[in-house]
Amino acid sequence: MRHSTPIVGQPPAGSLHQLPDDRFIDPDLMCDDENGVTLRGSRCDGCGAITFPTQSSCPRCAGTDMSAHPLPRRGTLWTFTIQRFRPKSPYDGPIEFEPYAVGYVNLADQVLVEARLSLRPDQVPRIGDEMELVFTPYTCTPDGVTVTTYAFRTVTDENGGQS
Repeated sequence: MRHSTPIVGQPPAGSLHQLPDDRFIDPDLMCDDENGVTLRGSRCDGCGAITFPTQSSCPRCAGTDMSAHPLPRRGTLWTFTIQRFRPKSPYDGPIEFEPYAVGYVNLADQVLVEARLSLRPDQVPRIGDEMELVFTPYTCTPDGVTVTTYAFRTVTDENGGQS
C-alpha cells in the first residue's frame, strides 16, 4: 500500500502558479484563500449546499445562483480503498501503474472530496484519521513537464505520529 510519488507539502509560495516546468492537473480545482492554496468548491446561494468540484447548479435545490467557496484544507477520512488496477480512459497517469490509496475526505461536514491519499510505504490509513491537503506529482508529460494534483495525507503530530 504505497503511493508511487513523493508527498509535496505545499504548492509554490503564495499563488496557484507553478514553476515554469510544472503545472496543476486542472487549475480550476484550486483557489487562493487567506491560508494559501486550497480546493475550490461552490456554494448554493439559495440553500447553502457545498459542492466539489464547482457546479453551475445546485444538486440539492436545483438553484443556479452558485458562488465560489474555498474548501477547508483539513478534514477526516470518511472511507478509502486501494486502486489496484490502471483506471480506464481518460486516466493518463504513468504507464507503469502502481496501486495507490484513494478515499473520501469529509471537509468540515460540508462536502466529501474524493482524492488520492499520500501515504508512507508502511502506513495504513484508518477511517476517522485527520487529513490535510497536499499537492503531489501525478504524471509527467512526454516533453518532461510534471503534472501536479491534489491529495490528502494523515496529519501527524510533532513527533511524527498520527494525531
